[in-house]
Amino acid sequence: MSSCNGNCSTCGSNCSDRKAESQLAKLNPKARVNKVIAVVSGKGGVGKSTVTSSLAVAMAKKGHRVGILDADITGPSIPTAFGVTECSGANEDGLYPAITAGGIQVMSINLLLDNATDPVVWRGPVIAGAVKQFWTDVIWEDVDYMFVDMPPGTGDVPLTVFQSLPVDGIIIVTSPQDLVSMIVAKAVNMANMMHIPVLGFVENYSYLECPDCGKKIAVFGKSKLEEVAKKFDLPILAKLPIDPKVAEAYDAGKMEEIDVSRMEGVLPTIEKA
Repeated sequence: MSSCNGNCSTCGSNCSDRKAESQLAKLNPKARVNKVIAVVSGKGGVGKSTVTSSLAVAMAKKGHRVGILDADITGPSIPTAFGVTECSGANEDGLYPAITAGGIQVMSINLLLDNATDPVVWRGPVIAGAVKQFWTDVIWEDVDYMFVDMPPGTGDVPLTVFQSLPVDGIIIVTSPQDLVSMIVAKAVNMANMMHIPVLGFVENYSYLECPDCGKKIAVFGKSKLEEVAKKFDLPILAKLPIDPKVAEAYDAGKMEEIDVSRMEGVLPTIEKA
């Protein structure tokens, strides 16, 4: 259907593309999550987790209750960004996520490991199962917007998230490099195959602003994202610069202290998803 948003759990229509109800994992009975936004990238190293964190902070500063589900099991970094190290507790009802200084709820495999540097050496199905448990076993408390930080690519975890969670839309993070057309196309095509709406693109590392003269320098070359966006008829929601202050804040666990004004243009699209 042309009006389909990919969320079959709230849809009364009977169409050929409809997901089987059995595919959607049941949210923990004690939890409440309103909208689920997946943040994806076709390849690694484009700053997807930084964008996820920034979007979460921006939404929280608008007064929304926000959660981040870190689905990047083998490369989890969201806890580092917010300086959290353990969950808030657990009981017979489930596991409570960590709470950041600004009230953002976070669930990540690194919150469950004895040491943050311990590798997660699991096969794909086990990793996918862990991500599903972050939905079924965690007590998310009145979350207005949940951001799912996905691993790069189109493997087991994205497939699990798209099939098992009621995803309202995805944001694709990319960078201005020659391979962007092919990589972005793969991400868009997977979303279309799974009947998940693509909300738009965020280009990270788009330019470097000279601190002396303010000139914008295209470190990774001229962006080709406009061509890709036009091809798929999708909007470019933001173009973010290379900013050492953001990297420093991320490593120091102080993402909630950064200026997220550049994300303001993305928020209305998420709110309408």
